[in-house]
Amino acid sequence: MHGLTGTTLVAAGVALFWAFAGAAVAQDKVTELRYTTGAPERTPWVTPQLRRFEQDVAEESGGKLKISSFVNAQLGNEQDTVQQVARGRIDMGGFSNGAVALIAPELALLGLPFYFKNVAEQDCTVDAMTKTVSDLLARKGVKFLGWTEVGTGDIVGKKPYLVPADVKGLKAASASNKVSATMWAALGANPTPIGITEIASAFQTGLTDVNSTVVTFYLPSGLAKVAPVLSRVELADAPGILLMNKAAYDKLPAAERTAIDKAISRRSADQLRKEIRDFEATLRDMHVKAGGTIATPTPDQREQWRKVLQPVWPKMVQDVGGDAPAFFKQMEAAKASCDKKS
Repeated sequence: MHGLTGTTLVAAGVALFWAFAGAAVAQDKVTELRYTTGAPERTPWVTPQLRRFEQDVAEESGGKLKISSFVNAQLGNEQDTVQQVARGRIDMGGFSNGAVALIAPELALLGLPFYFKNVAEQDCTVDAMTKTVSDLLARKGVKFLGWTEVGTGDIVGKKPYLVPADVKGLKAASASNKVSATMWAALGANPTPIGITEIASAFQTGLTDVNSTVVTFYLPSGLAKVAPVLSRVELADAPGILLMNKAAYDKLPAAERTAIDKAISRRSADQLRKEIRDFEATLRDMHVKAGGTIATPTPDQREQWRKVLQPVWPKMVQDVGGDAPAFFKQMEAAKASCDKKS
């Protein structure tokens, strides 16, 4: 046997066995991806949307990928965690457009108050901006996965706010972006940036009188208890965005990247939007049944808000930062294209 001893053959066989075993282990290895969301468990962002996504990814990857989800802000609020996704400390997550604007400020313009005439025009425009947004986020180290929905921004407080004069001189809780601060200033209110987790206590202590929020946060967060009147001004509808750290996505094998893409494409943005909008309607009914108030401006009263806010769009575009003027031009073109189709 060319000088090979029995011992040598046994050693070679053992080595061969472990080589095959190692290859099998490597083949069976599951890559875990950490997913963050501020949404509580019993909301449609988690059930059904996130739970479905976990299953879709597992199925499309043949079990090679596992989404480990952290809900209800377990890893921190979305303003912090979106930046951790950009830095690669968290793999992926679902965020409000406002939070994503912290890494790509131009995206705040998708929330310009009264910019869209209805949600159909907005959805069409946002979808038409997908490549622009995807390219912009890629430059920030983030992979755009898809659109979802947050909800319609209304005004809440302890009394109805039906026309702009109703908020003049009031203390307003402003979001941490220039669009929000400029909006409140244009309406004659006094904006103070307040984090969403502190807004309820700000109402209790008198630090704020009025706030713009979505019913999907307003009711589950308990804010409705201290600011029981929701005025359906419909300032803007807030899109949501699913993101992944670009380096984490790029280093996956091609088949696993394809699995993520296929899992995302199983559910259209329109389906996800409808699920959230149906949830909004349910929450508004719950609010009224619990003793809260919903005040609805007439079409003429809503027009008064638009007339005050439309003239400040150029200032909002200038103040946002990044390459906002170019981004806004693309928004205008996308909206015009959508209007031609309708």
